[in-house]
Amino acid sequence: MRSPSADQHTGHSHTHSRDGQTHTHNGNVPQTVAFENVTVTYGPIHALSDVSFSVDSGSLSAVVGPNGGGKSTLLKAVVGLVKPDEGHVTVHGRPSAEMRKQTGFVPQLEQVDWNFPVTVWDVALMGLTPSRGLFRAHSRANRDAAAEALATVGLTDLRNRSIGELSGGQRRRALLARAIASKPSILLLDEPMNGLDPTAQHSFLDIIDNLRDGGATVMMSTHDLTCVSARASDVALINQRLIAYGPPEEVFLESVLADVFGHQLVVHATGNAYALHHHDHNPAWPGRT
Repeated sequence: MRSPSADQHTGHSHTHSRDGQTHTHNGNVPQTVAFENVTVTYGPIHALSDVSFSVDSGSLSAVVGPNGGGKSTLLKAVVGLVKPDEGHVTVHGRPSAEMRKQTGFVPQLEQVDWNFPVTVWDVALMGLTPSRGLFRAHSRANRDAAAEALATVGLTDLRNRSIGELSGGQRRRALLARAIASKPSILLLDEPMNGLDPTAQHSFLDIIDNLRDGGATVMMSTHDLTCVSARASDVALINQRLIAYGPPEEVFLESVLADVFGHQLVVHATGNAYALHHHDHNPAWPGRT
């Protein structure tokens, strides 16, 4: 699944530093996604300000921050749904807008209208519509790819089930099947842990680990620090600006997390931190990202 152009950034090491936190990338590991001085505004509001860091190929990079801190905007800039006002995003060394076929995007559950009359099978096929074109029947290859995606996420037995009948974990896996049906090299997951119980969270992340074993690079936005600590290769702490970037054990410090979350952060005496916030999004139909 990895693009052959992913090795353009090999052969050197470089260090990112924000607010005293540093992280040096291994020069032997290709850089798949790179943000260079990315600024995004919505009218007078700065969603992102001068954000720069890069993501190693094959890694799981978590984007952690409060609601409204720019996490979703960052992911949408990778898939080309948001255009930076300043700076740029590259995927395998090329402008992200030219590399949409290399990226699979899983939106937040709250952004989907689960009353839309489609089956799990229909959702998986939606990930292959660009390769089919409008008003054309899906090829055998596309149907096989959709079936493989459903098998990967463990939903083969539910392929004829209406999406409105699925549990929260099953809904997340259906959206993941849509995202991976075209075999992208990069997966972008927007708040995949939100609303899932611990069992569903771990089952979902086990699937993600298997996809990484197959060559996928994953970026996952979240405010839940518990799974990130155990699973993520690196963490970008974002609150409009990049607060810190590096391995979880280096950036999940109380002083740094307080800078990111402020009053939204609860820190337990053991040193484990959990960020709390709520969502209020308008729904969209399942084919929309």
